Amino acid sequence: MYRLLSPSLKGDLFGGITAGVVALPLALAFGVASGAGAAAGLYGAIALGLVAAIFGGTRVQISGPTGPMTVVFASAIAAFGGSFEMALAVVLVGGVLQIVLGLLRTGGLVHFIPYPVISGFMSGIGVIIILLQFAPLLGAPASASPLIALSQLTNTLNSINLEALGLGVLTLGIVFLTPLKLSRFVPSPLIALVFCTLLSYFAGFNLAEIGHIPTGLPELQLPRFTLQEWSVIVTLGATLALLGSIDSLLTSLVADSITQTRHQPNRELIGQGLGNMLCAFIGGLPGAGATMRTVVNVNSGGTTRLSGVIHALFLLTLLMGLAPLASHIPLAVLAGILIKVGFDILDYRMLKRLKTAPRSEILIMATVFTLTVLVDLVMAVGVGVVLAMGILTRRVAREADISFDDHNGHHSHDVEKVGPGVRVVHVKGPLFFGSVSHMLDRIETVDKVINTQDIIIDCRKVDFMDLTAIFALDEMVERLLQHKIRPKVVTTPVIKAQLLQLNTQHLSEAIIFTNMKSAMH
Repeated sequence: MYRLLSPSLKGDLFGGITAGVVALPLALAFGVASGAGAAAGLYGAIALGLVAAIFGGTRVQISGPTGPMTVVFASAIAAFGGSFEMALAVVLVGGVLQIVLGLLRTGGLVHFIPYPVISGFMSGIGVIIILLQFAPLLGAPASASPLIALSQLTNTLNSINLEALGLGVLTLGIVFLTPLKLSRFVPSPLIALVFCTLLSYFAGFNLAEIGHIPTGLPELQLPRFTLQEWSVIVTLGATLALLGSIDSLLTSLVADSITQTRHQPNRELIGQGLGNMLCAFIGGLPGAGATMRTVVNVNSGGTTRLSGVIHALFLLTLLMGLAPLASHIPLAVLAGILIKVGFDILDYRMLKRLKTAPRSEILIMATVFTLTVLVDLVMAVGVGVVLAMGILTRRVAREADISFDDHNGHHSHDVEKVGPGVRVVHVKGPLFFGSVSHMLDRIETVDKVINTQDIIIDCRKVDFMDLTAIFALDEMVERLLQHKIRPKVVTTPVIKAQLLQLNTQHLSEAIIFTNMKSAMH
């Protein structure tokens, strides 16, 4: 029994500790960047990492604070005038909504989010992190938003601290240039964190540092709600839930491809929601499944949920004993580490194809990117999804084809007689809100044709009809009757049953047929 368990236990132990080493500098940096403090980053990494590992649906996933979730949480703190308790209410709502999404079995819907929307959002988050960390890299105070950071760029450049700049540039050099072979054993962010902190400490640099980090277990925090801010809390909470769910499930897909396994998406959402709810009650930063830390865990030997538990316990051990040492970490070093994270978040796969990708996809990506950076995260995703749906609707609507029969039985786009006073309108493709107006425009030309007595609307090649199309068809039949024209509809048995079931005023069984021969008599 020992021989069977030993290799797995050894892999989980090494994978969990390695993932914890990678997570440490990122948790501290995200905590500081959010405005909640380095301790909040550690609390979030421990709580979410532990709960998601136990209750989540991906065995090897490592969860904790991530760049996108940190940006949303920082936005929440700014929206509530620096109120940490109100921001925790956002985290609580986000966690509850994630659990609801899991219970509603929506985990598989991540596949239906258009890639340009995800690409524009992720690249926008990367740029936000870079812009917000530019000032701390130079030794200047951090800004609350990307727009403020851009507007204060002149002031930032005029208040450069050369010691901070030198240390920040050194950090960037380490995280960008450390050979991959070395980084596999000792993560480059950890190398930069330890080396640059020791250099600053022994050289006596006068730099802004993390400051006091409390040791021991976190204290209970009570999220605070107010009716006046309820809509903002719910909106930001929904953003956290959607973003955290997408981030986690995409990481789960990466883990599946590496381990050749299949995750449980709905269970993963419930595990992430429970973890974020716990973060709300201990003052921890919200998070999601972290791709880099998950890959590190798998590559280091992690194979079961135990690796995620070990990762969280490792960070808890550091919090209990080594927190005072972390208080001397310069903010410029953390800024350098986060700028590397920002560049890693950028979607280079899409950026490399800006010249060759379809213009409509580029439009969606660029719109989401711009709104993410300059306006609002929620609006960016909403506008991106609506824009993608609009473009898709237009493409599908173009597949609908309307044609008429002439007297020889050939199809023509002109209104010609098929027999004495009889004309056949052929409708092909999906008939829905996006394509029905095209059909109405073509049918209206029939009203202008003299001696038209019967119109047969052939819908046998219609894939489906939505409610908009059915009501439009009913109105069209009414208009034809007003013009003393006898309408007949030929369709499939399935759509005939659908039309009769709705019991509209003019689409009666007397004018609906399932074959052309019956309609011609």
